[in-house]
Amino acid sequence: MTPNPDRATGLPSPRAPAAAAAPGAAPGAAPGAAATAPDAAALRRARWATRSQFAVLGVFAGAWGAHIPSVQARYHLGAASLALVLLVAATGAMGGLLIAGRAVGRLGPRNAAWAAGTAMCVALALVLRMPSFATLLPVALLLGTGSSLFDVAINSEGSELEQLGGRAIMSNLHAMFSTGGMLGAALVSALLGAGLGAPLQLGAIALTLWLCTTAGTRGMLPARAAAGDDEAHFAWPRGLLLVIGLLILTGMIAEGVMYDWCVLYLKQEVGMAQSQAALGYSAFAGAMALSRFGGDAMRERYSESALLVAGASLAALSMAVVLLTGTPGVAVVGFALVGAGLAPVAPILYNAAARVPGISRAAGIASVSSIGYGGFMIGPPLIGALAHATSLTVALGVVVAGAVLLAAGSRFVMARI
Repeated sequence: MTPNPDRATGLPSPRAPAAAAAPGAAPGAAPGAAATAPDAAALRRARWATRSQFAVLGVFAGAWGAHIPSVQARYHLGAASLALVLLVAATGAMGGLLIAGRAVGRLGPRNAAWAAGTAMCVALALVLRMPSFATLLPVALLLGTGSSLFDVAINSEGSELEQLGGRAIMSNLHAMFSTGGMLGAALVSALLGAGLGAPLQLGAIALTLWLCTTAGTRGMLPARAAAGDDEAHFAWPRGLLLVIGLLILTGMIAEGVMYDWCVLYLKQEVGMAQSQAALGYSAFAGAMALSRFGGDAMRERYSESALLVAGASLAALSMAVVLLTGTPGVAVVGFALVGAGLAPVAPILYNAAARVPGISRAAGIASVSSIGYGGFMIGPPLIGALAHATSLTVALGVVVAGAVLLAAGSRFVMARI
């Protein structure tokens, strides 16, 4: 990759802050159209606050995912009923995306994050305390709606902080999400091992996350409303937004497949013991988090297009080697390289959506998220169907194909942002 600092992030120069639009100004608005730009101390405080919000979302996702078996046991659910709960949560997430552009545009990321964070924490606290399956479903809907709206709000804040500060931070923010996810799952494992009841666990975790969310919102940039109401509406994916959304979908399918199937692959196809096979998951997730922590420095030095192409190519090549060799050591190392290769996808493409001309940051992020969220829903069952028809090794070739498509499409998108 050839260093290309001028095109690395599309950010304004730190030496010319006056060129940036003030907080609250619509994209393309004249500088100073809204409030005075925040000073360096306010930006630094907002960056740390937003990092904490990404960690909150990660812990929330990790805790919720780890307690899905608890939901099944608490309400005595079969596979079909549990699938319905997850579908309702996913429906809530999609509904949240439809209102996210308007909500974040009118309330500002700060207030929208607090409201959405409160909703998702309340839902997390209640999800194991409802009297029946029927009353669980509205809670699952609230959980999905709150989490997706919170996701858009904090990504919008992160994108604006990049523009105002003239430095890349999105990879670091998404690394905090990855770290939070691992921490949430590990925390649940430790609490279960200590014998703490699942409903009490989720109540304590939800309260802690709400306190962290409340504290974090105080450090975010002051709340402001969008200047143009039309820009705050949900933007249906079309044109460049549609292409970005499809690339995110491809990346999320690959990522979701790795999270859900890599351990089973190592156990079933490679022959590793389950305790050792878990190393594959840790290698993938850990490498992704570490790569994202270093991703902003790479974005400052190299073009985003080059990073996406190189990362996707690394993921495709590594996964192909894993599937062709089928040996334990190669597989674990290969999964780590796949995680590192896929790490830039979400931070770069979500930020690219926030820079599409003519719509607000929140509307752009919500638009591509409405497609991208489907990746986690489509990927795992797709692999299951392919594995049933062929083999798990053949089915996991989807990751290779997805990474190749990412590499091919990234140049097209980034050349037009």
